[in-house]
Amino acid sequence: MKILSSFILTSLAGLSTILGYFIIFFKGNKKKIITFSLAFASGVMLTISLIDLIPSSFSYLSKYNFIFRILLMIFFFLLGILLSSYISSKVSKENTNSLKKVGIISMLAIIIHNIPEGIITFMVSGVNLELGFKLAIAISLHNIPEGISIAVPLYYATGKKFKTFLVVLISGFSEILGAIICYLFFQNFINNFLIGSVFSLIAGIMINISLNELLKEAFKYKEKRICYIGFLIGVLVMLISHIIL
Repeated sequence: MKILSSFILTSLAGLSTILGYFIIFFKGNKKKIITFSLAFASGVMLTISLIDLIPSSFSYLSKYNFIFRILLMIFFFLLGILLSSYISSKVSKENTNSLKKVGIISMLAIIIHNIPEGIITFMVSGVNLELGFKLAIAISLHNIPEGISIAVPLYYATGKKFKTFLVVLISGFSEILGAIICYLFFQNFINNFLIGSVFSLIAGIMINISLNELLKEAFKYKEKRICYIGFLIGVLVMLISHIIL
């Protein structure tokens, strides 16, 4: 029963990404919608990294002394930046449309992020169902803007609603894939070092994408006020949800 409950909670958390897709049905000024959505998603990703991923990484690496812990985190953080920059350069060669490139890079980053997140949600729920439920709610809240960060650039770059939906669905499903991987292979092999290292790696990826992809693209539309508002709202939403949960 616990295993089924763990799968259900992980699935609900992952598939909440789809809710972000529905922003493409909003009517209004195209430039303002894109600017706000990208800036909002940027604020969310940056805040998640700073108040969730980095502190969690520090906590999971607690068996090491302070200096070595910081060095490990810096190493994997920089590795994340280099990895996302490499992916960005490869995607740029295949896509001249910068908006489409942002959507693809966001999708890849979120998949990389969601798999370990799915593993952790599944593991926590298996040990403590109440804690797993709270974790799933917190993850659901930040998965919605992650869905926005994929859906808006892809839809406005391609104009294809169904294709955009499938891409967002795949991104959300990657969290369920993490639970499946955990159940089948890794329950007995995952340790604090691995989780802490992955969190720092993901923080590097997401901060780089937040500032160098999403926010950079948002500013191209020359709607600075909308951009600042969207970014600040994204930061505030995540700070409030973090405090509440």
